[in-house]
Amino acid sequence: MKIIDAAATRNALAFGPLLDALNAMFVQGCEVPLRHTHVIPDPATGASVTVLIMPAWQPGGFLGIKTVNIAPANAQRNVPGLHSTYLLYDAATGVPLAQMDGNEITSRRTAAASALGAAYLAREDASHLALLGAGRVGSLVPPAHRTVRPITHVSVWDRDAQAAARVVDGLREQGFEAQVSVTAKDAVANADVVTCATLATEPVVQAEWLKPGVHLDLIGSFTPQMREADDACFAGATLFVDTEEALAKSGELLGPMSRGVFTKEDVRGTLADLCREGRIRRSTQDERTVFKAVGTALEDLAAAMLVWRATQGT
Repeated sequence: MKIIDAAATRNALAFGPLLDALNAMFVQGCEVPLRHTHVIPDPATGASVTVLIMPAWQPGGFLGIKTVNIAPANAQRNVPGLHSTYLLYDAATGVPLAQMDGNEITSRRTAAASALGAAYLAREDASHLALLGAGRVGSLVPPAHRTVRPITHVSVWDRDAQAAARVVDGLREQGFEAQVSVTAKDAVANADVVTCATLATEPVVQAEWLKPGVHLDLIGSFTPQMREADDACFAGATLFVDTEEALAKSGELLGPMSRGVFTKEDVRGTLADLCREGRIRRSTQDERTVFKAVGTALEDLAAAMLVWRATQGT
């Protein structure tokens, strides 16, 4: 079995080819059973680790299994809050092919799926992106979105101002006009695209802050207890999800639905629907679009196949 380290995994996942691979996989499809989710408490601290086990396969092709450990309390330990490993197999024989860096696959495919949603939902002239959440995934969102929209300016907010400043420094090195915003409200005030990439359990963005025609991109929360946007963000908006699993997993959606803000029938479709139709779903320039993602093993498999093919023979 081949061991593919973080650098090799990252180098094989440039956003242009990765977005193409995701788009193709959403059109083509693969087998994706419901993810396994387990919570491991730490009696000594009261904190917990959430374990996700995410398989996907194409019969006769590849089988991949990702394990993800999420520990939000690691922020106080100065340790990353997400750790992940990816195993790729031959689906016909079960033979292990490679172990890859799951952190790189997870972070880069999450940012790429965010950009893929924006490719169909954000205004074509969107140039100002507000980033709420300056973690590993958040730092990758602007370069991913720049592959599909003319993003030149990025406003960054995080509860940790030093983390926001580090992301801004990195973005400036990549040619973005980037700045730290003191508040989330300041960050989103003039933004064309607002991405929330946090582990928040209470809203970090409110609808009254958003300008008309904004594309709201919610990629941080992935459990019923987590949410990043207030109810009003969804009222009257054009809403798409990455997969239907989001309707069962995301507190972002479960809460507003339970309060009658919108119904399941109001969700316009999934990312697969957008990719298969191959056209932008925006009726007017002032229309608010919302994309809610909880992640899917389909994206991981598409990314892992790209890594495998790129590293064959190296």
